[in-house]
Amino acid sequence: MQALRNKLIPMDLMEELKNVVALKALPQDVLQWILDHSEYHEYEDGQLVRKFGEPVNEMYFLLEGNISFYLDVNGRQVYYLTFTNDNASGGVSCLLPYSRMKTSPGYSYAVGKLRTLMMDKKHFPELERLSPELIQKLIGYMTERARSFATMQLQHEKVNALGKLSAGIAHELNNPAAAINRISAELARRVKLNYELTEKLLEHDIRATALKRITELVEMKEKNKSDNTKLSAMKRLQNEDEIEGWLGENGIASSREAAEALSEVGFTQQDLRSVLDNSDKGVSAQVVSWLENLLSSQRIIKDLEDASTRISTLVSAIKSHVHMDRTNELQPTNIHTDIDNTITLLGYKLREKNITLKKTYCNDLVNIPAYVGELNQVWTNIIDNAIYAVDQNGELIIETSCDTKNVKVKIIDNGGGIPKEVLPKIFDPFFTTKKVGQGTGIGLDIVSRIVKHHNGEIKVESQPGRTEFSVCLPIAAKKAE
Repeated sequence: MQALRNKLIPMDLMEELKNVVALKALPQDVLQWILDHSEYHEYEDGQLVRKFGEPVNEMYFLLEGNISFYLDVNGRQVYYLTFTNDNASGGVSCLLPYSRMKTSPGYSYAVGKLRTLMMDKKHFPELERLSPELIQKLIGYMTERARSFATMQLQHEKVNALGKLSAGIAHELNNPAAAINRISAELARRVKLNYELTEKLLEHDIRATALKRITELVEMKEKNKSDNTKLSAMKRLQNEDEIEGWLGENGIASSREAAEALSEVGFTQQDLRSVLDNSDKGVSAQVVSWLENLLSSQRIIKDLEDASTRISTLVSAIKSHVHMDRTNELQPTNIHTDIDNTITLLGYKLREKNITLKKTYCNDLVNIPAYVGELNQVWTNIIDNAIYAVDQNGELIIETSCDTKNVKVKIIDNGGGIPKEVLPKIFDPFFTTKKVGQGTGIGLDIVSRIVKHHNGEIKVESQPGRTEFSVCLPIAAKKAE
C-alpha cells in the first residue's frame, strides 16, 4: 500500500505546521517556504514508511501520528525509538541537516494515522540561509539522537559480549559439575568399601604400629609425588608392571588396579617388601586392598578439589569480567588479570580449534585506571574475532609492553588477514565481514569508542597470515574528550 502523496492536501496545513514543536515561533515566511518545498504524505496505522537499506534523502515533519523505528540488527528488527511531536523528538524524523546517514539502518512504521510533510535534502542549504536558528535546533535533536543511539549500541554490545561468552560458560561449568557428580558417587562407594576392608584387616590382627608405618610411608610418598610426576610415561609403566608382577607372585588378586594406584604415588617393589615381607599372603592381600582403596580415595578427593576449584575460578573470572558489584567509575585494574579472565571464559573456543596460545607479558606492569567492565569488552571482542579468524590448529599471540606512561597490548593471529579494501572500514558502525547470523558489526565500533573513552589508541595492521590489533592505554587517568 503506497502512501497518499500530494493529494487532498488540507487547507489549514499552515496551522498544523505551526504546531510542530521544532517549528514553533518561526516566522510566517519561513513556514510558507517549508510548505512550498515539501511533499504531503499519508500512511495508515502500521504501514511501512521506510525499509532497511533504502536511500534516505528526506526530512519528515510530523503533522499527525507517530513513527516507530526498528533497528536492523543481524537481520532482526530491534525497537529503537518512537518519533513523536514532543520536546524530545521535536516532531521531526528521518534525515536531519548535517547527518551523514545515507541509507536507512532499519524499518520505520506508522503509529496511528500518520500525516507528514517531507523535505528533500537538496533544500537544506537554502533552509539554513533562511533560518539558521532552525538548523541549530535540528542539529540539537540530531546530537541527542546520536547520544541515545550510542548508549543503546553500548548496551546491545554488552549483551552481545555476554552472549559470546554464555555458551562457553555453560560448557566450562558443565564439565567440572558433571565430574563432581561422578566423583561423589565413586567416593561414596570407596568410603563404604573402606569400612569393609578395615574390618577384614582387624580380623587378621593387624597391629596399629604396622598400619601407622604404612600410613607414614603413604604420607611421605604424597609429599614427594611431584618428583614421581617427572618420570616418563615409559618409566611409570615399567614401575607398574614390576609392582603388578610382584603382587601376582604373592597371590594378590586385582593386582593391576592396585599397581596403578601404588605406582601413581611412587611406590616401588622395595617399598612393598619393606611393609609386607613378614606377612602371610592373606594379610598381604588385605593390606594391599586397603592401601589401594586409601590411595584411590585420596586421588578422588584431589579430583573433587580440582573440579570445585575450576568452578570457583570460572565464577571469579565471570564476576571480574562483567565487573559485578562495582561502580561504573574509573578503578585501578590489572590488564594481565583481565585478559587472563577473558581467555578463561573463551577457553572452550580455543580448545575447539586446537589453537596454540602464546602469552608474553611485561614484568613491571602497574595497575591502570579503567572502566573495567567496558575494557573487558575490548579484550572479549578482539580475542573472539581472532579465534574466529584462524583455522584449525591456528595460533594466537598476546603481548604486553609498558613504560612510565602507557601500557600496550598486542593481539596477533595467523588467520587469513583483513583485505586492504576492508581495513579502513572495520571500525565503522555495523560493518562486518562475518556471515549472516555470526556478526552484528557493532563490536569493533564499540571497541574503538571504549578505547577512546580511556584516552587510548587502537591500531590494526593486517596481511595474509598475520593480523595485529594494538591497544595503547595511558597509565595515568586523563579526562577523555
